Amino acid sequence: MARPSRAYLSGEEARVVGFFEGLHLRLMQFALYRGVIALGRRLGITGARFVIAVPYVWLLLFFLLPFLIVLAISFGTPNLDLAPPFSFEAFSDGAIRLAKALESYLFLLGDDLYVAAYLSSLRIAAISTVITLLVGYPLAYGIARAPAGWRAPLLMLVILPFWTSFLIRIYAWIGILGETGLLNQFLLGLGLIGQPLSLLGTEWAIFFGIVYAYLPFMVLPLYAALEKMDLSLLEAAADLGARPFRAFLTVTLPLSAPGVLAGCMLVFIPAVGEFVIPDLLGGSETLMIGKVLWDEFFQNGNWPMASAVAVAMLALLVLPIVFFQRLRARHAEREG
Repeated sequence: MARPSRAYLSGEEARVVGFFEGLHLRLMQFALYRGVIALGRRLGITGARFVIAVPYVWLLLFFLLPFLIVLAISFGTPNLDLAPPFSFEAFSDGAIRLAKALESYLFLLGDDLYVAAYLSSLRIAAISTVITLLVGYPLAYGIARAPAGWRAPLLMLVILPFWTSFLIRIYAWIGILGETGLLNQFLLGLGLIGQPLSLLGTEWAIFFGIVYAYLPFMVLPLYAALEKMDLSLLEAAADLGARPFRAFLTVTLPLSAPGVLAGCMLVFIPAVGEFVIPDLLGGSETLMIGKVLWDEFFQNGNWPMASAVAVAMLALLVLPIVFFQRLRARHAEREG
């Protein structure tokens, strides 16, 4: 099949095609790349099929395969005398002992600690997501409405913290929120408080840490949704007598709903399983599923229990998202 002429491509599209063609020619110098191409051709995966297959292979190797390993470990039995510290007693002698295989899951459902940890994680993640949305929406709106020349520098300032180690940034909050930290010194200097506040080791410190760490994940999808919005719709709403706040509720907010949903998911999902922030900024009484999972793995050495916790957490997060996506697809089909 003949290659389509570049005459039908725009200047930018031609540059992109030329870049990937040059990249392909450079990679053809490596035997591994040539082997992958040859294997794809034998399997009938060429051209567009090869491009589509790459992300699926990536997900297979770095998501599905590790998940299957964790799932398999969750059916094991802890045994500290072995390395790794578990065995598959439920599947010994060619027989399958279902009760023994599901022992970790049954204990997970019957122990109040894990239920409380899940509920506490959901609560903290939900509150953190709402706060991040309240902070990130005005920020994204301001960047989207800024002059075109200012948008890129402002977005760079939002992304700039990613250039620093996540762990170092969280450690910095210890110096900010401590009793002798910058925040208390600032409030004492203004005379707003008479004695230092005990923020470190509380849930408020966790909220501060999560909002700070995941704010860019909220701002970027919101900015993408707000930046492409047609401003003439706001002018039409004003011509019809809508006040600015009314126009925001009826025009801007509904049009930015995909960005709000994407940002909330990008913040809520990792916040549920967060470990570093609760461990460094939260107190010893802070109960989150990430800390429970860490304790099971590295302190108790109970790999099957920790794997069951991880599988249950993944199911708790993924199943509602899949259900929501199906409802959204059905709704779109009905409207179409």
